[in-house]
Amino acid sequence: MLSDQITMEKDLAIKAENVSKTFRIPHEKITSLRGAFVSALKSHGFEEFKALDDVSFEVKKGEFFGIIGRNGSGKSTLLKILAGIYQPEKGKVKVNGLISPFLELGIGFNPELSGRDNVYLNAAVLGLTHKQIDAKFDDIVEFSELRRFIDQKVKNYSSGMQVRLMFSTAIHANREILLMDEVLAVGDTNFQSKCMEEFNKYKDQGKTVILVTHDIGTVQRYCDRAMLLRNGKIEMIGDPQKVGSKYIYQNMSDEEKRIFDDEKRNRIKAEKSLENMKNEKNEEKSHQNDDLPKRQKEKIAEIAKVDFLDKDGKEKNVFETGDDITARIYFSAKKKIEKPVFGVAIYTRDGIHIAGPNTKTSHFPLDFIEGDGFLDFVMPQTQLFSGIYQLTAALFNWECVTPFDFKDRVYSFKVVSTDENQQGLFKIESAWKK
Repeated sequence: MLSDQITMEKDLAIKAENVSKTFRIPHEKITSLRGAFVSALKSHGFEEFKALDDVSFEVKKGEFFGIIGRNGSGKSTLLKILAGIYQPEKGKVKVNGLISPFLELGIGFNPELSGRDNVYLNAAVLGLTHKQIDAKFDDIVEFSELRRFIDQKVKNYSSGMQVRLMFSTAIHANREILLMDEVLAVGDTNFQSKCMEEFNKYKDQGKTVILVTHDIGTVQRYCDRAMLLRNGKIEMIGDPQKVGSKYIYQNMSDEEKRIFDDEKRNRIKAEKSLENMKNEKNEEKSHQNDDLPKRQKEKIAEIAKVDFLDKDGKEKNVFETGDDITARIYFSAKKKIEKPVFGVAIYTRDGIHIAGPNTKTSHFPLDFIEGDGFLDFVMPQTQLFSGIYQLTAALFNWECVTPFDFKDRVYSFKVVSTDENQQGLFKIESAWKK
């Protein structure tokens, strides 16, 4: 039993036990030493904000571990504790290996120095000797794609250029554990893909990547496991698909509450301006209060249902390989929504994600939706092989940040194929040559 415990510990890159961290937030702006002294004597000169509350988790060596959550959930604070920048006031963190942190844009870089000088400075902070930096310098610059600008001052770099150079330096430090905050979102799409490829190489070498991000797609696609934080507490740890779905549902609920609260505030403001209608206003307000629980449960917009149709518009759920399949998405919008984005995701029954297009990425912009209606997602001559497939339907705002509704793998259809020699999930156009 003891030997099993020792083996388990050796397999861990990070172990956090009951970690808590609280910050003091002053109620007033302090501009002098005297002001700080006076504020300290006041009993209510500040309030406490618990960024992390009894957080415990483990990350295995070689894992790609994602951490998601809304702003203020404690993600960045946790990453800084793992990096040794903050100390927890309660609990402890065990780290098995050297860490390369990449936490905030600009940290560790001197804007008055050139890119070349900053590479040497930052790499030295990460523990590399001058000789080691010399040996890696060309690789760092090549990966960053900044050779033309390497002798310019960093203050003249765009944020994307800074990210490239910082990430390239961090990844070449050859540490066992890489900590990444949201900063990758600043880089362009091609560079982000390049970074993900590098993460996979890290994993193949048995190294560990911990990524903090709001990008649910990245977590669900690349991470082995994920953790959802909310108000400093762990909501869920486990399968990235399930963790990501829970995060989306939380965002939906929060957004609905925010919109409802905004409407309520605007209504109260309008009521107060009608001084000559006091009796009617009180009666209306009483009626609205009675209806409050019901209104809180209502969604601003929702996916009502999804029907599957054949090429003739007939409803069915079993198709053959090569058939046209239409997913008709019925929606209901209780108010006008500008530039909505409808999206779908198709999965096999055992959870393999096949595709996830939406109206924005498909260059099919919608001006607005209001009331009841439907939208058709058409898959012509579908080349899926035999199997049962699940479909997720979602409705977002234009930035694809605010989900109005998200029906995760609620709808399903079946495909049968006459080709008995089929292999894989779907047919691709191919040819053999010699």
